[in-house]
Amino acid sequence: MKEQNETPVVNNHKFLKGTMILTISSIVVKVIGALNWIILSRVMGGEGIGLYQMGFPIYLMAITVSSAGIPVAISIITAEKIAKHDYAGAKRVFNVSLRLLFCTGLFFSGALLFGAQWLVDNHWIRDARAYYSIIALAPAVFFVTFLSSFRGYLQGWQIMTPTAASEITEQLTRVFTMIAFAYMLMPYGLPYAAAGASMGAGVGAFCGLMVLWWFYRRLKKQFKLETVKQAVDSVVEPAKMIIKRLVYLALPVSISSLMLPIVSNLDLLIVPARLEVAGFNVSQATTFFGYLTGMAVPLVNLSTILTAALAISLVPAISESRILGDTLGIKEKTKTAFRVAAIITIPCSVGLFVLAEKVAGMIYNAPGAAPAIQTMSMAIFLLGIHQVSTGILQGMGKTTIPVINMIIAASVKVSLNWTLTALPWMGIKGAAWATVADIGIAALLNLVFIYRHTGFSLPIIGVVKTMVAATAMGIAVHLFLLATSTWGVWNILGGIIIAVPVYGVVLTLIGGLQRQDLEEVPILGHKILALGNRFGLFK
Repeated sequence: MKEQNETPVVNNHKFLKGTMILTISSIVVKVIGALNWIILSRVMGGEGIGLYQMGFPIYLMAITVSSAGIPVAISIITAEKIAKHDYAGAKRVFNVSLRLLFCTGLFFSGALLFGAQWLVDNHWIRDARAYYSIIALAPAVFFVTFLSSFRGYLQGWQIMTPTAASEITEQLTRVFTMIAFAYMLMPYGLPYAAAGASMGAGVGAFCGLMVLWWFYRRLKKQFKLETVKQAVDSVVEPAKMIIKRLVYLALPVSISSLMLPIVSNLDLLIVPARLEVAGFNVSQATTFFGYLTGMAVPLVNLSTILTAALAISLVPAISESRILGDTLGIKEKTKTAFRVAAIITIPCSVGLFVLAEKVAGMIYNAPGAAPAIQTMSMAIFLLGIHQVSTGILQGMGKTTIPVINMIIAASVKVSLNWTLTALPWMGIKGAAWATVADIGIAALLNLVFIYRHTGFSLPIIGVVKTMVAATAMGIAVHLFLLATSTWGVWNILGGIIIAVPVYGVVLTLIGGLQRQDLEEVPILGHKILALGNRFGLFK
């Protein structure tokens, strides 16, 4: 594990390596998850999947309340301690958080286990057969909550390999267990098969915890001498103070996590109803809502895997620079993060806009989803900026600011949803525009506060150059699609193959991508630079 062999005070761009590691793991996890649903749907059918899904939102709510925000808080405080070489202090933060999350995990796991019948009796769960799925998910709440302390601690050291390895292990064992248990229990009926599938979450979380425990033991062994020496001279921080700081940092992050399901539920209440006001019948409104939430939004989230990973890596990196008073380091990391986000997300926005009709037809077999996908494609860049800016603010200890900005943006979204979706000529595109505005406003407000606290502002010229290159790429892909309209799915793949070199070459020629940019990118950067030098692009 090379990351551990470096000194705790890292260079300004180490977080890019962590970003790449987390991005790769996220892609692997999503691929495994997609294959899982294909197989599981064949084993249990739509009704069985429905029973499983009825318990899952309750489970997500339980782990959100019990642990969401804590890993970020642990990461921030640990990075502060490590930056000052206070290894004993970092270890104490971890030990206190471990005991805290053990208690909260046990409490919410028990609450889900013993409250399952109450949820059914009071019709929070409409189908009583989902009872078994809920109680099968209860152990997972404990393990997921408990392991979050390990992830936060190791991320605070800016070591992202453990998180990536644990996520992949968790997903693999979860999927294998889900399919195996669902298949074995299927003869006893769908409720038991769905419960078997639900058991996979607990098994996966336990295996992920074991992986993190192994990495933790390696880290502890490596820094044992430094920890003992520091422990002699340092003042032991009271557990009460540590918990107070953890809660102070974690609570806003937890609220922001809760904002996502809250906003989704508001969409569920408003969008279909306003579509009916626009003149669409119930069936059409439901279909259009599915186009937006089930097709367009997942594509946007898929396109921002890298920026989501970048946000996680930024938190301890920025926190380290802040505690050392390294203002220049904060600005450099912020500049690099936004530059990477723009270079990746802007072409994704343009590419999805151009390919929207093909993607809707080929992947979803739903050509009618194209307008919603095209509109939502514009949110990719904005979401990337929002994710990165949130990570920066959290790293600076300003965890409350992104939450307030999200609330303000969400209120605007509700208003726009109510107004635009009811317009017959807008329909579902109105709801999509409301979502784009929601993300854009939150991102813009974050940028305002970043400028206020660091003096950094988004370089407009760099963004414009990236947009020019992405536009050239979009035109090239569009022309290719017109020329190869009979190729079917190969039409899309060919367009993607054309897009990458066109975008890269144009961006380099207009000065939007320079030698130093690639030198900062771990592993792939130097290979791309060597290829560019061969064609005279960086001479």
